[in-house]
Amino acid sequence: MATQIVPDAATCPQCLQEMNDPQDRRYRYPFINCTHCGPRFTIIRAMPYDRPATSMAPFTLCPHCAWEYHSAQDRRFHAQPVACSDCGPQLFSCLAPGQSQHLGDEALQQAVAALAAGQIVAIKGLGGFHLACDATNTQAVERLRLRKRRPGKPLAVMLPDAGWLVRCVRGVSLAQLQALLTSPAAPVVLVPQSPYSPLSAAVAPGLDEVGLMLPANPIQHLLMQAIQRPLVMTSGNAAGRAPALTNEQALADLVDIADLWLMHDREILQRADDSLVRLLPKGHEMLRRARGFVPDALPLPPGFPAQQALLAVGGDRKNTFCLVQGNQALLGPHFGDLEQEDIQQQWQQAIRHFTGLYHCQPQRLASDAHPGYVSHQWAARQSLPVTPVLHHHAHLAACLAEHRWPLEGGAVIGLALDGLGYGQGGALWGGECLLVDYRRCRHLGGLPAVALPGGDLAAQQPWRNQLAHFARFVPDWQSYPQAERLLASPWRPLLQAIKAGINAPLASSCGRLFDAAAATLGCAPTQQSWEGEAASRFEALAHQSGPCPHPVTLSLTDEQFDLAAFWQRWLAWQAPAPQQAWAFHDALAQGFASLAKHFALQYGIGHVALSGGVLHNRLLRQRLQHHLAPLQILLPQQLPAGDGGLALGQALVACAQHSPASSSTFDRT
Repeated sequence: MATQIVPDAATCPQCLQEMNDPQDRRYRYPFINCTHCGPRFTIIRAMPYDRPATSMAPFTLCPHCAWEYHSAQDRRFHAQPVACSDCGPQLFSCLAPGQSQHLGDEALQQAVAALAAGQIVAIKGLGGFHLACDATNTQAVERLRLRKRRPGKPLAVMLPDAGWLVRCVRGVSLAQLQALLTSPAAPVVLVPQSPYSPLSAAVAPGLDEVGLMLPANPIQHLLMQAIQRPLVMTSGNAAGRAPALTNEQALADLVDIADLWLMHDREILQRADDSLVRLLPKGHEMLRRARGFVPDALPLPPGFPAQQALLAVGGDRKNTFCLVQGNQALLGPHFGDLEQEDIQQQWQQAIRHFTGLYHCQPQRLASDAHPGYVSHQWAARQSLPVTPVLHHHAHLAACLAEHRWPLEGGAVIGLALDGLGYGQGGALWGGECLLVDYRRCRHLGGLPAVALPGGDLAAQQPWRNQLAHFARFVPDWQSYPQAERLLASPWRPLLQAIKAGINAPLASSCGRLFDAAAATLGCAPTQQSWEGEAASRFEALAHQSGPCPHPVTLSLTDEQFDLAAFWQRWLAWQAPAPQQAWAFHDALAQGFASLAKHFALQYGIGHVALSGGVLHNRLLRQRLQHHLAPLQILLPQQLPAGDGGLALGQALVACAQHSPASSSTFDRT
C-alpha cells in the first residue's frame, strides 16, 4: 500500500475567500476546491489518482481551469476536482421526484427559504446526504424525528460560524473547540451544552451534550451564510435503510421525509459519514472515525514484520474493516450496523473497492469470534484462512496499537468494558479484567455473569436488566422504593423465565449493569430508541451532581466483584438522584481500578489498557483515570474505544499470531 490516498478536506481559507469575492470567477461557486481542500477519497474510482479515474471524468476542463491545472505555480496544479461554473458540477433542487428543478443560486435560495419556513431539506454533500432543518425550531425538529422515526437519538447541529459557540457551549476551551471544528477533518464535536443555548431541547433530549459542526464544504458555507441560524444536519437515510449516495436513491428513500432536495450532478463513489469526536479537558477522543480521517494509513507498531495482505472484517456494530499490507494498516469507512442487507452491500462493495484501489488482495482474514455475526459468517464463506479473534482481545489490541506498544513489549493489564462480546468458551463478556498482549489474552476476573432476560430484548429494555440484577443480588428488592416502576411492569413471567433459564443467557455485561442502574433511578426509557440511551441519560444525571462523598463501594470476593453488597449499599443510601448516579460511576471505577491494581502487583506490570464502548462514558473514564493512579494508563483517543476500532485490533492479533515470537513474554508473566 505504497500509494497514499488523502481524505476529503474542509474548504480552505483561500478557496472560501475566493468564493466570497464578487470579482473572482468562482464567486459563489458551490464546488470550489484546490490542492489543499475538497473531495479526494469520495470521488476516486481507481488508481492512479488522475481526473479520468474520478467522478470528475465527465466534466471537461474549460481553458481557464486547464491552465490552472497544468501550471506548476498555481494552487490548483494537478488538483483533480478543479472546476468552475463553466465546466464543473452544478447544483439543482426539486420538490419531489419528477418535478421541475431550479438550478445554481436559485436552487440554493429555494433551500434557504424552505429551511426558514420550518421544512426539511435533503442536501447532497461530498460523501452522502444530510437531512436538515432549523435547529431552533422545535416543531421542525420534532417533525424530522417523526418522519425519520428517530424519536430520541441526539441530532448533530451545524452552526453558521464560530461566533455561535459562545452561545451554545459551556465549560470548555473555545479556542480548543474552534481548532477542532475548523481543522481539515472538520468533525462533529461533542461538547457540554449551555443551559442558555438557542438550540431546541428536541435536538438532544435528556442529555447534557450536543454535537456541533461548522460548514465543511462550499455548499454548506453558502447555505449557512444565507440562513444565519443553526441547522440540524443528520444522516440522509430512512429508518432501516443505508444512507443514500445517489440522487435516485435519495429521491426514492427520502420521499416521506424531505420537503425539498438540494442535489448536484457529481457522483459520490465512496460513502463518508461525518466523523464524531468528543472534546476533553486535554485533547479529544474519537467516537466515529470517518470523513476527514479515512483512508489515512496507520503504521504497524514496532516489532511487527512486513505483512502479507490481510483483511480484518470488524464486528457487526459500528463496523469498519481494516486492510493490512507491508507495514501499514488502513481502516475503512464507518458503516454502522450490518443488520440491513443494503448496508451489507455497501460494506462488501467498499471492501472490493479498497482491495482493488490499493492492489491489495488479502491472503488471510480476521474476524470476530462470534459465530452469529454477519461479518464472521461472511469471512467464513471466503476461500481464505480465517483467524477468529475474541472481541475484547481485539478491543485491547487496538488500544495497544494506538499507543505504539511494541510486538514484544510484554503483557499489560486490560480492562474491557462494553455491552457484550464473545469470550473464551463462548462466554458472553462485557466487564472483564484481562492479561493481554497482541498474541494472547488470559481472563483474570471481572463482573459476575447475570441473566439477559429475553436475550437481545435486554439491550433494548433497561427494566429487564434491573429485574435480573435485583433477582440475583437483592433478595428483598420489592421492599425498596426504587422498585416501584419495576413492580408496575410485567415482571412476574420474566422472573420465572430467569429462574428457569429460558431465553435468559448469562453475560458479565458492564453496559447492561448501567442500564439496570439507569432504570433504578428512573432515567431510562421503557424502550430504548437508540443504543446507549439509558446509559447516556444516567451519565447526564450524574453530571448534575459533581464529586460527592458517598458510602458505596464495589469490593472483591475471590477476584470477582461482590455486586450483592454493591447494590444493597447503593439502594440503602438516601441521597438525591444526581448524587446517587455520580456515586455509582465512582464506585464502579474504584472497583475496576482495585482489580487492575491487584493483578498489576501480582504480575509485576506497570501499564493498564482500557477499551470498550462503555469507555465513551466520560465520567467513568475520568474516575478510572483517578483511581488507577499511579499505573500508566493507555486510553483510546485517536481510534474509537467502541467497536469502530475492533478491526484494527483483529488485524494485529492475527498478524502477531502469525509472527515468530523472540521469547514467550506472555508466559513469563
